[in-house]
Amino acid sequence: RVVTVSGADIEEGTVLIENGVITAVGDGSLAIPYDAMEVDCTGMVLSPGFVHPHSTAGLDIPNENLAVAPFVDVYDAIDPSRFFFEDALRNGVSTIHVVQGNNCVVGGVSRIVHPIGLSADEMTRMAGVALKMSTSPRNGYDRLRQLAELREVFSEFDRWREDLSEKRYEQEAEKDDELDPLPPEQARAKGSDLIRDEDLDDRHRNLAHLGDGRLGAWIYCGSATDVAPALSMIDARGWKGRSVLVLAGDSHLAAEEIAASGVPVVLDETLMYRKRDVISGDVVETFIPAVFRKAGVKFAIQPAGNGSMPERFLGYQAARLVRAGFSHKQALRIVTLGAAEICGVADRYGSIEVGKMGNIVLWTADPLELTSWVQKVWIEGILAYDREKDARLERLFPEAPEPAAA
Repeated sequence: RVVTVSGADIEEGTVLIENGVITAVGDGSLAIPYDAMEVDCTGMVLSPGFVHPHSTAGLDIPNENLAVAPFVDVYDAIDPSRFFFEDALRNGVSTIHVVQGNNCVVGGVSRIVHPIGLSADEMTRMAGVALKMSTSPRNGYDRLRQLAELREVFSEFDRWREDLSEKRYEQEAEKDDELDPLPPEQARAKGSDLIRDEDLDDRHRNLAHLGDGRLGAWIYCGSATDVAPALSMIDARGWKGRSVLVLAGDSHLAAEEIAASGVPVVLDETLMYRKRDVISGDVVETFIPAVFRKAGVKFAIQPAGNGSMPERFLGYQAARLVRAGFSHKQALRIVTLGAAEICGVADRYGSIEVGKMGNIVLWTADPLELTSWVQKVWIEGILAYDREKDARLERLFPEAPEPAAA
């Protein structure tokens, strides 16, 4: 069975991949090229690989000591030898958005990677996705200091850009007799369009790319109180359409405001908010995805970063959605195509359809069944994981030796 996500499931389906790209999807009558390498998946399920929308697990450290570090890139901190990437394949994750952690004021630039490769270059499939920020206080900060520093980052950037714009106009005016000297304010206005990439210094380059639309803004909000400043900044600086809120705590209480803004969100791994009633003493549970579905907010979910609990599996997290009333199709879409849409890579990943990359997972049964496991994973049509050849599993669960003959 082929679970396409973007359309109907295909019983006894066939998927053709050429040069890493899906070229045909159909039923058993689909013509197969004579020179194609065939893989028999009878009795199993093919699905697109899961998309992990927000992970720090592949980095040597999740955040820098500096509160403001827009000049860094996760490229320099990705460690391909981390067990996280190996486990990602084992758990059906084929696409990962690696991003800095939440303990920052302004963090670095994120990128999309595949969980296989000997270097960050080999793993990277899209560099320069988004700049990480936070409206929630980082360790040692209170909210007042956090927001003051965040505002100052962009106030200083605006001043720097104005000065650079004026300087660029003056430089061009010296070379072009047709350009008349102008007062500073007019020179800044005209010089803004004259700024070149080589004029940007390391500290301000990524902030400039954020401003001109080359980077998105991913903003962490650890509570409902932190949502309003984030939405205000998105609106004031023109980031709408390329911003994402990374939510935790009681941020779901601002669901209506988020819905009105049209900004998508990424939920943390708990998915459940518990609060004790001050009068009765009862613990009231709120399933957070249900709140955002009711409000009409597009969202993605994350697995837990580590531990032995099943929340570390994206498939299990999606199954929790089904238990809470989401349809199976909705839940699977959220961890595949929905997450790809939020990360801005839905044109490449998240579904099995012609023109997309051949990132496909072979499951022994339904991907959302906890008793199902990953048998094989193909990344861009190349076999990246085979359970039958998983050396780590072989060491953990060695085959029992055959009894000696009597």
